[in-house]
Amino acid sequence: MLLRLYILFEMKLSKNFTLEEFIRSSTAERMGIDNVPKDEAVIENMKTLCLEVLQPLRDYLGAPIHINSGYRCKALNEALGGVKGSQHLSGQAADIHVENTEHLLKMMHFIMDETDFDQLIWEKNKAGVQWLHVSHKRNGNNRHQVLNIKK
Repeated sequence: MLLRLYILFEMKLSKNFTLEEFIRSSTAERMGIDNVPKDEAVIENMKTLCLEVLQPLRDYLGAPIHINSGYRCKALNEALGGVKGSQHLSGQAADIHVENTEHLLKMMHFIMDETDFDQLIWEKNKAGVQWLHVSHKRNGNNRHQVLNIKK
């Protein structure tokens, strides 16, 4: 079991992204939730999201992209108040840290113009913290849906 976890944590999803950063969650750690995916299809979804959207974005920016929330098991999604059908559950989505609105808009425009994304959501909470939610469907039925959500 420990060897499997070590292999999973060291797994590269693309040139600059690892599985470990997609499953890392301070909430999961604090609550004792096992957020390691059990389904190989979930890992394949994360790889595709990285290869089709996140790695091209990272290459364009020439700087690291920090994932706030990637894969979420059902228990973690519920603990975070995520929607039941969240694409995070299947490894198809990631929430990206943004430095400021200018940085966020630069990312959004690149994703919209250069990638085959499913959803792109500019999210902002009551405290003014912003992040960018991006998703990609491996089956190719991507909606190119752009939303702005304030919580």
